[in-house]
Amino acid sequence: MSDPFAVLGLPPDAEPDDIAAARRRLAKAAHPDLGGDARRMQELNEAARRATELARERAAAPPPAPPTPPAHGTSPGWSRRGVSDHPSFAVEALPAEAFEALLVAASWLGEVLVDEPPYLLEVHLQEPVECWCRLDLLPDAGASTVGITAVGVEGDAVPDVDAIRDAWISALNELDWDELSDPPPLRP
Repeated sequence: MSDPFAVLGLPPDAEPDDIAAARRRLAKAAHPDLGGDARRMQELNEAARRATELARERAAAPPPAPPTPPAHGTSPGWSRRGVSDHPSFAVEALPAEAFEALLVAASWLGEVLVDEPPYLLEVHLQEPVECWCRLDLLPDAGASTVGITAVGVEGDAVPDVDAIRDAWISALNELDWDELSDPPPLRP
């Protein structure tokens, strides 16, 4: 494959969130369900996967100097340490319906910070662990794939993305899907 960042129209230092946003933007025209070309969609998916992999490798490289620990008594904030799990789980529903269900689940698990239906939801989770959590929804053959990015509160350890994923799935399984639609099965 040629440069995955070039395929996505991004600079080589793009971050995973920028990569996911570019993939979503380009998928709107390339996705076969929307009149696009399956080969082009596969190329975009592969470019996004490879670019994300390269960005994570770059982020995992040791920093030039160790970061200064936060001073005691400073106001709490989000740390830069986080974890992503792409894709995390799938919901057998289109993004609009899956997004609506995730909004309800978010009200049980924490506080919604940003909602950009039907593809992006950011939540300040309280359960299973306090952290910032971003959910990216991608259409996937009549269903929705949900990717999770989580960042811990400053001073805390990196959040356990498996526990976070399990909490979302559990909350979605507790929903009364009859009010939304037929109950879709969830698969990790």
